[in-house]
Amino acid sequence: MSGIEVTLNNAHLTASERRKLKRKRLPKWFKTSLPTGKAQERFNESKESVRKHGLHTVCEEAKCPNIHDCWSRGTATFMVAGEVCTRGCKFCAVGTVKKPEELNENEPQELAEAIKRMGLDYAVITVVNRDDLDDGGAEHYRKCIIAVKDEVPKVGLELLCSDLDGNLNALKMLLEDLPLKVFAHNVECVPRLDSVVRDKRASFTQSLNIISEAKKLRPDIKIKSSLMVGVGETDDEIVEAMIQMKSAGVDMITLGQYLQPSYKHLPVSRFPEPEKFAMYDEIARNIGFSAVASGPLVRSSYRAGLLWEESEGGPLVATLDARGSAVSNISYHREEIN
Repeated sequence: MSGIEVTLNNAHLTASERRKLKRKRLPKWFKTSLPTGKAQERFNESKESVRKHGLHTVCEEAKCPNIHDCWSRGTATFMVAGEVCTRGCKFCAVGTVKKPEELNENEPQELAEAIKRMGLDYAVITVVNRDDLDDGGAEHYRKCIIAVKDEVPKVGLELLCSDLDGNLNALKMLLEDLPLKVFAHNVECVPRLDSVVRDKRASFTQSLNIISEAKKLRPDIKIKSSLMVGVGETDDEIVEAMIQMKSAGVDMITLGQYLQPSYKHLPVSRFPEPEKFAMYDEIARNIGFSAVASGPLVRSSYRAGLLWEESEGGPLVATLDARGSAVSNISYHREEIN
């Protein structure tokens, strides 16, 4: 069939059908392997606990490709403050409403019991944006973290927070003596693409302000952020964004491939090959980040506990058994040699 015939045929399609045709196929390197041995046993135990007690994790609900890897290592991610968001970012599959339901007052204790039942070593607590609340939900997030630590004192905790609508007073209240190992907030994309990728209430500048203030308030904890690749950026823009993130106080960075949740969302602009992510990894380490996870299947909470250990001088997460997710300049060339 000629190009003219294809164009004519497409002219008869609806707008949604044309968007569906534009969705790119996943490249061959999008694959992971399942855990074996003791790792498989631990994953099964975590999964059974989730089923038995009716628990909800972002790992399952977001269909994360790294669920086997993280659960088998005693790490999981939970979302609090509701299942819908007050913002409508073009990359995100979470539903959007202007007025979400009231906060669940029992959620802090329910979350604490869930983490205890799963026997986790490390937990990531992530949140939706709650622009309907004066403090952006900060007081509720604080209650959740404290309840978990009271119930499970030995668990390592990471908060993946919203930008709190830029409310620095709320951030100060949230972080004061909060028992965290990591405070995370994702800039998501390079500055030029804010209006294309994110809700109009979010911006790279506002995100860096939150990150910078968090670093000032809590220099004793690690600061983490994430960039998506494949939303229209250039490699030079990624490098410049990383430099700005490091200057703002980011210690740990993750870089991963954006995947279009549905044909209604922002289309993927490109699929950089693994060696490109290995290059990002090398550049990030040269910039000075203390821990880096870069790869097509990397997500912001990927190997969260291990990434914190890397930031404290532990082994690079990408040089461990990576299961197809994170790569580094070191690990990538090791594979080439082998």
